[in-house]
Amino acid sequence: MTRIGLISDTHGYLDDAVFKHFADCDEIWHAGDFGSIELIDRLAAFKPLRGVYGNIDGPEIRQRFPEELRFKCEELDVWMIHIGGYPDRYSSAVKRTIYTKPPGLFISGHSHILKVIFDKKIQCLHLNPGAAGKQGWHKVKTLMKFCVSIEKIHNLEVIELIN
Repeated sequence: MTRIGLISDTHGYLDDAVFKHFADCDEIWHAGDFGSIELIDRLAAFKPLRGVYGNIDGPEIRQRFPEELRFKCEELDVWMIHIGGYPDRYSSAVKRTIYTKPPGLFISGHSHILKVIFDKKIQCLHLNPGAAGKQGWHKVKTLMKFCVSIEKIHNLEVIELIN
């Protein structure tokens, strides 16, 4: 079993509560718009970090992280991209592939809207952890935690960061 902390759209701001909430996680996954190398370094010093760059991330971050990441976690096929859309509204960058080679878990950020949607057409869970930073129109900073074991996602938890 692997315990995952999922975060996105930090835009250079990292609430100290993230470290408390992700203390029991094995890895942190960031779905883009890190906002600063310092934020990346703080997360990476805390836990193993996987991530993708977002539309606000500059060249230095784009050299460290790919635009999209497809990997296996506990045999679960995971695909992460910052601007990916969601079921019935996937972005053009992923639309063809997601229907021909669907992952078991599709993660995106960008919208600042927390979403948990199961796409019945392709048997794929879509997660968007919302936004954990201060910039944007969202009113509540959010994160997610979940466990992966033997191709299954369980114990999904939504966390709201209170100011």
